[in-house]
Amino acid sequence: MADKSRLPGKATPVTYVMTALYYVHIALATVLIGTWGLLFQVLPRGREGVHRTAGIWTKHLLDMARIYLGLRYELRGTPPTGDCIVAAKHQSFFDILILANHLPRRAFVMKKVLLRVPIMGWFAHKAGCIPIDRSKGSEAMKVMLEAVEEARASHGLGQLIIYPEGTRVPPGERRRYKQGAGVIAEATGLPVVPVATNAGLFWSKRGWPILSGVAVTEFLDPIEPGGGAPEMLKAIEAVVEPQSDALMAEAGFKLPEA
Repeated sequence: MADKSRLPGKATPVTYVMTALYYVHIALATVLIGTWGLLFQVLPRGREGVHRTAGIWTKHLLDMARIYLGLRYELRGTPPTGDCIVAAKHQSFFDILILANHLPRRAFVMKKVLLRVPIMGWFAHKAGCIPIDRSKGSEAMKVMLEAVEEARASHGLGQLIIYPEGTRVPPGERRRYKQGAGVIAEATGLPVVPVATNAGLFWSKRGWPILSGVAVTEFLDPIEPGGGAPEMLKAIEAVVEPQSDALMAEAGFKLPEA
C-alpha cells in the first residue's frame, strides 16, 4: 500500500491561504536574493555567480514549499554534470525548480517573452538560457542552433534543458514532441538525458492551489547521439512518457483510458 503522506493532499481552505502566502514569499525572495546575488555574486564572479545565485534561490523556494505547503520532492537517478541536453517532461513550475537546483550549470531553452520577467529574466539571460520565438518557424530553429554553438564556443553549453512538448502539459495529457531536442542533439553530438516527473499532480499547470505530498523527478539513462533528429525524438518519448506515467500511477493517479 502506498504511503499516504506521499500522495497529493486534499485542497482545503488552509491550502489556498498557504498557497497565496507562498507566492508572496516567492516574490519577496526573488527580489531579495536577486539583489544580493547581483551585488555579491554576479558582479565579482560573473557567470559563476549567476549559477550560484540560481542554486541558492531554487533551494530556498524548494525548502519554503515544504514549510508552507508540506510539498517535498524525491530525486531519482543521477543528475548530469557535463555538457549535455536534458529533455524533460514538463508539468509544473515545481519541476523547473527541481531541475534548476540539481544541475550545476543549468540553462533553459525558453520562450523569448520570459526574458522580460523582472529579475528572473535577467538572470536567465546571464546564465546562458536560449530564447526562442516560436512565431518565426524555421528561422527560430536556425537562431536557436546559432545560440547553442555560440554558447559551446564561449563558455560551454552546460546542461541545456529543453521541454520536448514545448509547454507545461497536465498529468494524463500528451502533446506532440517538437523537433528542438532532436535537432540540437544531431547538431552538437551531445548525449541526451531524459527526465520523467509527476510534479503536476501536486503543483498544477495553473498553479492554484499547491498540494502537499512528495513529487518525484527522475533522471533516466542517457541516450547517446546517433541517427537523425526524428529517431532521437522517438527514443526520448519512448522512455519519458512511460516512466512519467509510472510515477503518476505511483502517486495514485489513474491514467485516462487509451
